[in-house]
Amino acid sequence: MQDDDDLEDDGPAPVGVYLTPAGYARLSAELHQLMKVERPKVVEIVSWAAGNGDRSENGDYLYGKKRLREIDKRGRFLTKRLRAAQVIDPAQTPDKSRVFFGATVKFVNEEDLERVVTIVGAEECDFARGEVSLLSPIARALMRAQVNDSVTMHGPNGPSILEILEINYAPKTS
Repeated sequence: MQDDDDLEDDGPAPVGVYLTPAGYARLSAELHQLMKVERPKVVEIVSWAAGNGDRSENGDYLYGKKRLREIDKRGRFLTKRLRAAQVIDPAQTPDKSRVFFGATVKFVNEEDLERVVTIVGAEECDFARGEVSLLSPIARALMRAQVNDSVTMHGPNGPSILEILEINYAPKTS
């Protein structure tokens, strides 16, 4: 019997997957960790559990099989993304006076709160690290703007005015 997870397709190969070199490296490392480190360990546990007899009530076996499906699904997803990826090095951006993919932008909002965000690919964004997706409302508002420009971000709480204070294309050190 197949679970609903088994019937799900990872979808068509993605088009226009943009990644920074650091994002590509992180996704590649995740794929390696899953397929070369974690998956063999889970396969070993499942093999051991299968040898214990009745599989219908064997927690190690059932959990292991479920975890293998999760690993394989994430592995297929990462493989498709990495194959379709266009790696764009922000340091090679010809016009560093404007906001483009890979830019780290310091801005202030209407409440005088300063924020710094880096515009990265949708597959690699991590808001906790200040990385926002190229497709996000904030990135779309900032695109092509220059220092001292005011832009309008159309977010979930309505429009908000942002003033760009600084644009940087140097690689992040964190």
